[in-house]
Amino acid sequence: MSRNNSQPDPELPLISHLIELRDRLLRIVLCVLLIFLGLTTYANQIYSVLAGPLMKHLPANSTMIAIEVASPFFTPFKLALVLSVFVSVPVILYQFWAFVAPGLYKSEKRLVLPLLVASTVLFYLGVAFAYFVVFPLVFGFLTAAAPEGVAVMTDISKYLDFVLTLFFAFGVCFEVPIFTIVLVWTGLVTPAQLAAQRSYVVVGAFIVGMVLTPPDAISQTLLAVPMWLLFEVGLLFSRFFVPKADAGDEAEKSDVDKISLQK
Repeated sequence: MSRNNSQPDPELPLISHLIELRDRLLRIVLCVLLIFLGLTTYANQIYSVLAGPLMKHLPANSTMIAIEVASPFFTPFKLALVLSVFVSVPVILYQFWAFVAPGLYKSEKRLVLPLLVASTVLFYLGVAFAYFVVFPLVFGFLTAAAPEGVAVMTDISKYLDFVLTLFFAFGVCFEVPIFTIVLVWTGLVTPAQLAAQRSYVVVGAFIVGMVLTPPDAISQTLLAVPMWLLFEVGLLFSRFFVPKADAGDEAEKSDVDKISLQK
């Protein structure tokens, strides 16, 4: 019998996983590319919608400007690409789930899939909260704070970078309940330990709001307060995800109780 037939090739499983990972990454790239091609036709209209919260608060004679020569062309396309990735998030998470699911236990599968769905919804809610609630208040404050005789005319590229940063900040910070549940589920902390650190969480939320948002109290508060409330929501639901003791530990505990009773 040949050596190849007597022993399986240990590298085959790794190669097969790498091939599967490559295929799933290609599907993600193809999905983003197709959505991007569909959005490029409406790139300028999409940017106009994104600029709406600022344009409503600009003075009558002020407009947005393009400092760089190619900004009017590339900035809307950059927005279309970012939006394509944003719209593709469910597909990206599904491909991630399909790749890791075969290596999970049945109990883990029942938990991970709802967490992926919940994290996606919370991220979208964070972005929507930033656009519909935070932007009108922040831009109204910033444009009103301009000194007398200063015309507020924002560069379109700088504006896009600014709002994308806020989108990302609010989207990630709205994941606080997921982070809280995962910490409890993995056994790193208990709900009681998290509740005891509530004061530090509140202070940390305002520090994060100060770092990730513009230097005004409105946007900082609008990020810090939801983070604290979402922490409380995650703390509430984390009580349902406290890891149970292993069967061996329970049996050992039962034996110890029996011996103590016999004594």
